Amino acid sequence: MEAPGVDRFEAFLVLAGAGRMGGAMLRAWLGRGYDPRKISVIEPRPSPEIIELAQATGFAMAAPSRPPEILVLAMKPQNLGEAAAALAPFAGPDTLVISILAGKTIANIAARFPHATAIVRAMPNLAAAVGRGMAVLAASVAATPCQRATAAALFAATGRVEWLAGEDLIDAVTAISGSGPAYVFCLTEALASAGAALGLPAGIAARLARATVEGAGELMFQCPESTSAELRENVTSRGGTTAAALEVLMAQDGLTPLIERAAKAAKQRAAALSG
Repeated sequence: MEAPGVDRFEAFLVLAGAGRMGGAMLRAWLGRGYDPRKISVIEPRPSPEIIELAQATGFAMAAPSRPPEILVLAMKPQNLGEAAAALAPFAGPDTLVISILAGKTIANIAARFPHATAIVRAMPNLAAAVGRGMAVLAASVAATPCQRATAAALFAATGRVEWLAGEDLIDAVTAISGSGPAYVFCLTEALASAGAALGLPAGIAARLARATVEGAGELMFQCPESTSAELRENVTSRGGTTAAALEVLMAQDGLTPLIERAAKAAKQRAAALSG
């Protein structure tokens, strides 16, 4: 969906957690022109890269002196309880709280930030680091249209944005797109391993696998009107080598049920992180 550019925002924003995902979002916002003087980052163990970025751009690495208009929660889900105790005073009745914490529901967040009513739960993925992210959002009933647009714009800076009517499917989103990049990396490893098993030197096999996955992803990106099935069919000749491989991958016990089991495990783990 289309959303206003981040460069239009003048809101005071606090980012709590600047690890891989939080850092990726921060870089995207700064890259889109967000005023660094209106960003405060709370990260107890900042990486050298984040420290260098703060020195280069000028955002604060300290707790705010007043409640911000936007509070983004990007710490590890397991650390929410400890972090919330320190952050709750900074979430006022006019603060939009955005959480990217896997498994943590809107009710979980509301219980820890009792003065905040506008809450958006989001599930981005690490492709945000290269502007190809996929973020899915769900909002509390108290979030205003303006606050929803603000949240959408923040994530539009990192890639694509989708809204859900409610948060009941966010754990499923986590299992597919949130964790999904790791599945693709795992597939790349498996392709490299298969190449080595066929006798290719390990280095060549790894480069072939990586280039193949990169190229296939770019084809999908440049052919948005084509479905994945259509793209697969385009490279599959009847009776050819690809068809022989796909007979294995698309068998009843092939890749689809394996991915379904993996996604189910991820969804169950997301549910276990709630509370």
